[in-house]
Amino acid sequence: MTAANFFLLGFISAAVTDTATIYSAAVTDAPLQFKMRISKQARRYAKDLFRAAQRDGVLDENRARKVVDEVLSKKPRGYAAILSHFQRLLKLDEARRTAKVESATTLTPEMQTKIKMTLESRYGKGLQLSFAENPSLIGGTRVQVGSDVYDGSVRARLDELNESFKSA
Repeated sequence: MTAANFFLLGFISAAVTDTATIYSAAVTDAPLQFKMRISKQARRYAKDLFRAAQRDGVLDENRARKVVDEVLSKKPRGYAAILSHFQRLLKLDEARRTAKVESATTLTPEMQTKIKMTLESRYGKGLQLSFAENPSLIGGTRVQVGSDVYDGSVRARLDELNESFKSA
């Protein structure tokens, strides 16, 4: 998650919990400390705000800040629930736009480019990729995008084989 997104999530958290200290608490990125039941109307409004904060299907941080400022200035009924759901949508979008690629050895720049192109064709533009070396995989790669995991590592295949022997 980028520093700007941490700032934005902190900004919303502070707005939900205490509007008087919003700008001072925004820097700390304090998570929401309470659970609330969110009405269908508040969810719908938060989804509309989320769509308004996007540009070409990718979240625009400046638009998101403007959306939050607008909600805080108007303070519609249930604005705390609206901002809480908006924050949840931001976190889910951040997870969907983050890809972690692990490999047993360091990938060549050509392989990294090929993986990036493949993931962008499947998940769209604006994907934040991170490449890491993980020798415990033994061989192959493991890719995680949001909650989707593609594990083509030797370690995963050995674990599957081990489980099949245990169940037989």
